[in-house]
Parts: sequence; structure tokens; C-alpha cells
Amino acid sequence: MSEIFVQAEKKATGTFDAPEVGMSFPSLLEIWAHKIAVVRSILVGFFCGILPGIGATLAAFMGYGEAVRWSRDKEAFGKGKLEGVISSETANNAATGAAMIPLLALGLPGGALTAMMVAVFQMHDLEPGPLVFYNSPELIWIVFAAMFYANLSILFIGLVETKTILYLLKIPFQFLAPMILLLAAIGSYIGRGLVLDVIVMFGAGIIGFLLRRSGYSIPGIVLGIILGKIGEQNFAQGMQMVHYDLLTYFSRPICLILIVAGALTLLAGVYKAVGSSRSNTSQ
Repeated sequence: MSEIFVQAEKKATGTFDAPEVGMSFPSLLEIWAHKIAVVRSILVGFFCGILPGIGATLAAFMGYGEAVRWSRDKEAFGKGKLEGVISSETANNAATGAAMIPLLALGLPGGALTAMMVAVFQMHDLEPGPLVFYNSPELIWIVFAAMFYANLSILFIGLVETKTILYLLKIPFQFLAPMILLLAAIGSYIGRGLVLDVIVMFGAGIIGFLLRRSGYSIPGIVLGIILGKIGEQNFAQGMQMVHYDLLTYFSRPICLILIVAGALTLLAGVYKAVGSSRSNTSQ
């Protein structure tokens, strides 16, 4: 009871006890203990990287989602579990390197960063694609060397700056929240210069808060939003190519395998959810 009165007194006087923050890097044994999660996230990130239009951000969400899916302790995720951090960051870094494959081989950007690289190449009269290996072979090694030194720089900056950034946690949330909302509103407005985008941002935030309170998966919702637009565009193009005949997809082996795999994944998720709900009601 005395602690409750002390906290109430601190709120009344406006004082704030800053939490103790610290940082410790995982050991090699901890990383080795999550080797399966690392290999899984590498495969997920590589697959996302070679697909044009997905990018590293989506790879991070997919890596995190797969870690939650295959973990036996799903409740621990979202509370600083090391496996979730390793999975998302490994997939993110794997997608960054894999995005160079469609960029250099086909001239197709895999995300915002590679799209910027295409613009820079074109400014220097270089067209990414199959001919770049013949016309400008030195460019390939320059890109590889730049990525290598960029990763070393990120490691060095991360080691130096992480301890400094941790002090942001000492700022009271009632001061930090308005700053976050202000930056989010500026970022929403600056894209197209429309107040409607800011309103949509606040509405999406409220909906996301309610969905999170209801137990929905936020990474799954983000994946649906990002992949929804890509899926609709490619589905419309595919329907034009097959003259709006859906049965054509079932006559192609690769399409049939992907459709069956998607259906089995959906049914497995529904079966698992129904089974868990039945076990909860029986208890």
C-alpha cells in the first residue's frame, strides 16, 4: 500500500523516476542456440529479396511471423524475446543482399532503396539489366564492395550509437508520445500534401490499437496491407494475360503448386485455431 501512495504522490507532484537502461550483446552461445531461427530467416529474407516489389521491411515482418509460427512459446514474443529480434533482423539483412539479384540481372527494383539505385544508375547512363555485366562489369564489383563496407559501417555505428539511443527510454512517455505523433503526422502529410492522409493515419492507428487489444497479429495485418496492393496488381495483369480464364492457372504446374500450398497453409491455420479454441472451452 505504501508503494501505491508513493506513486500517487509522484504523479501529483509531476516527478518521474527514469528507468535504468542498459545494453548487453548476445553471446556466441546464445546465437548458436537460435541457429534454426537464423537459417529460417535467411531463407525467408532471401526469398523476399529476389521477388521484385517486396523489400526488406516486409522480409523482417515475415521472418518475425515465421518465428512466432514455429515457436513453442508464442506468448513470449513481443516482450523482448531474443528469437524474435534475431529472426526479423536476419531476414531484413538477407533481403537487402538478395534484392541485388533482380536489380542487376533484370533491372527490376525490389524496394524503395533499389528503386533509388536504379535512378542513380540512369543518371550515369547505366541501365541495370542483363547487359550491365557486359557493358559495365566493373560496376558489379563496385556495388559488392560498397555493400561490404556499408555493413561494416553499420556494425561500427551500431556499437557506438546504441548506448546513446537507449537514453531515449528515460524520457517520460507523456513527453515522448506527442513527439512521435508529430513526426508521424508530418511523414503522412509530406507524401502527397493531403490532410486526408493524416486523418487516415490517425484512423489506422486507432484501428490497430483496437486490433492489438483484441489479440490480432499486427505483423500479419501489415503483411496483408503491403501484399494486398501487390497481389491485386499482379492478379489483374495475370487475368489479362490468360483472357480472364481462371482455369488456366490450374493447368500450369507452378501456379497449381502455389495455389495448393496457399490453400493448405490457410486450412492449417484455421484447423489450429479451431483446435485451440476447443481445448480452451473444454478446460
